[in-house]
Amino acid sequence: MNKEDLQMLGFEIVAYSGDARSTLMSLLSEMRQGNFKNVETALKSADENLKLAHNAQTKILAEEASGANLEIGFIFIHGQDHLMTTILLRDLVQDFIELYKSKYNK
Repeated sequence: MNKEDLQMLGFEIVAYSGDARSTLMSLLSEMRQGNFKNVETALKSADENLKLAHNAQTKILAEEASGANLEIGFIFIHGQDHLMTTILLRDLVQDFIELYKSKYNK
């Protein structure tokens, strides 16, 4: 895998993770106001984007695991940062769903 391929996969990770993050942040905003009608759709969309980001990441991990000496650049590291923080956000959103539901369903 050449440097350009790695950069493109890094961009994919950033793009998919960014889309998931935007969806999750919009969902939080809606729930903060008591709107829960988009929860399942938003989570499904975010999860699909996270899956696509993870698939791009897995290509790179598999390449390195097969013995390839990869020249990892900042774009890939940036993508990893996006993916990791968005996965954490996804986990936290699950807790916020329960918290906001309990607040509005008293």
